Amino acid sequence: MVLDDGPFAVCVDAGTTVIKAVVFDAAGREVTVSRRDTVVDHPRPERAEQDMDAVWRAVAAAVREAVARAPGPVRLLALTAQGDGAWLVDRHHRPVRPAVLWNDARAADVVRAWRAAGVLEHAYRENGSLTNAGLPNAILRRLAVEEPAALRSAHAVLTCGGWLFLRLTGVLGVEVSEASAPWLDIRARGYSDRLLDAYGLAEHARLLPPLLTGADQVGELTGAAAEPLGLPAGTPVVLAPYDVVATALGTGATRAGQATCVLGTTLCTEVLVEAPDTSGEPSGLTLAFGPPAPLLRAFPTLAGTGVLDWTVDLLGLRDHEELSALAARSAPGADGLRLLPYLSPAGERAPFLDPAASGLVTGVLFAHRREHLARAVLEGLAHVIRDCLAAAPHRPVELTLCGGGAASALWCQLIADVTGVPAVTTEDSQVGAKGALLFALTALGDFPDLGSAAGALVRRRSTLAPEAASRELHDHEHAEFLATRELAATRWKGWRADG
Repeated sequence: MVLDDGPFAVCVDAGTTVIKAVVFDAAGREVTVSRRDTVVDHPRPERAEQDMDAVWRAVAAAVREAVARAPGPVRLLALTAQGDGAWLVDRHHRPVRPAVLWNDARAADVVRAWRAAGVLEHAYRENGSLTNAGLPNAILRRLAVEEPAALRSAHAVLTCGGWLFLRLTGVLGVEVSEASAPWLDIRARGYSDRLLDAYGLAEHARLLPPLLTGADQVGELTGAAAEPLGLPAGTPVVLAPYDVVATALGTGATRAGQATCVLGTTLCTEVLVEAPDTSGEPSGLTLAFGPPAPLLRAFPTLAGTGVLDWTVDLLGLRDHEELSALAARSAPGADGLRLLPYLSPAGERAPFLDPAASGLVTGVLFAHRREHLARAVLEGLAHVIRDCLAAAPHRPVELTLCGGGAASALWCQLIADVTGVPAVTTEDSQVGAKGALLFALTALGDFPDLGSAAGALVRRRSTLAPEAASRELHDHEHAEFLATRELAATRWKGWRADG
C-alpha cells in the first residue's frame, strides 16, 4: 500500500508544551520531526491557560519546517492534539479569552459540589465518563460565575484540535472523541440534553459546536492557512481523534482487549472495549471514535512525567535519562522508601477522583540516598498504572508503552514488573502522530479499516516480560500503596478546599 500523488504525509501532534510536526514516508516510517515549544501561563498557581493564537503560530511554524524538510511532495496533513479544556471562539472564529487547559484546577469546587449532589454518578450512568476539573462542563460553570461576559461573547467551546482544524480548514466543530466526555450519550453518540440539564448548562447549549464524524473530519486547507504552512491550498486535512485515542492507535491498538499506556505529561492507561459499560464504580473516560465499535476506556491521570521533571529539578539532575541511571543504583523496592506521586495542583482524576489529592513520601530513613528517591518515584508511577489497569474492564495480555517516558528501559521494565503484564514498545518515537497517520489513511480510503493500517505500518521494537523474582515484592508494595493512599485520603478531606 502506498500513498498516491506523493509519498509523504505531515502529521501534527499538538501537545500541551510541545508542538510536533512529523513527516512519514509511504511505509509509515518517521522521516523527520519538527518541534516548537509552547507556553503554559499560570495566572494563579492552580490555573493553566494558553494563548490560542500562539498555539496556532507554533503549529504553522512546525508544519512549514517539516514541509521544507520533507524529501518530496506532501500529500496530506493530519492532526491530533491535547484534549479537554475550553477553547472559546466568537462568531468571527476569534478567541474570546485564553484557552483553559485540561490540567487547570479552577473548577475543583464545581466538581466537589457535583459529586456531593450526585451529579457525577448520574452523568456517568449515561456518559461513561467521570467529570474532572479540566473538562469543559466544569470550566464553563466556573466561567459563568467568574467571567459571564466571556460566555456571552462566545459562539462555541472548542478543543485544541477543533481550534486548529478551524484555522486550517474554516470548519467549526468538535471531533467525537473529544465530545464524548462530558457531552455525549455514549450509547447514542449524540449530545444529551439530560446531561446539560444535570450540569446546569442548558442556557449555554448554544456553545456546543457541530459533531465532526466520518467525512466531516476531512477538510481542505484554506488559502489563508496554506501560505504560512508552505502547502498548496486544497491539501487534504484530516482531524484525527485527540491524543489519548491517537496514541493508542499509533501503538497498533485497534481491537477490543488491546491496551496502551502513554508515559507522558499524564500517564494515560487505555483499553479498547466493544461496548459501553456504565455500571460499577464511576471511573475514567469512555471515548467514541471512528465506526460504532470499539470504544476506548481511558484512565488519564494527573501524575506523569511532570513528576519526573520535579524530581530531576529537586535532585539537581540534567534530565530523565540521568534520573533513570540514578534509580538503577537502587535495589527494587528502594529499601522501603515509598512515594504517592499525586503532585498536580488539581489533585487526581483517574482511576479515582479527588481534587485535594497530594503527594506523600513515606518510610524515609537516614540511610536513604538520592538513588532511593529516584527509584521510589519510578516505582510509585508504575503503581499508578497498575491501579488504572485494575479499574479497566479486563486484564490485558500485554501493555504497549509509548510517550517520552518509554525511552527509559528501566522504567518500562519496572512497569512490567509492578503490573505483572508484559510491556511492549514499538519503533515509533512519535506515536500520537503515527495514530493520526493511520486514521488519516483510513479516512482517505488507503486502507479499509484501522486494523489493516496498523498491521501494515506499526512495527514492534521490544517485549519486556515481568521478572518473576520481584513479583511478591511488588504485590506487597502495591497493597501498601493502596493502603497508604486510603489513609492519606482521610487527611485530604477538607484540605486545599480553596484550591
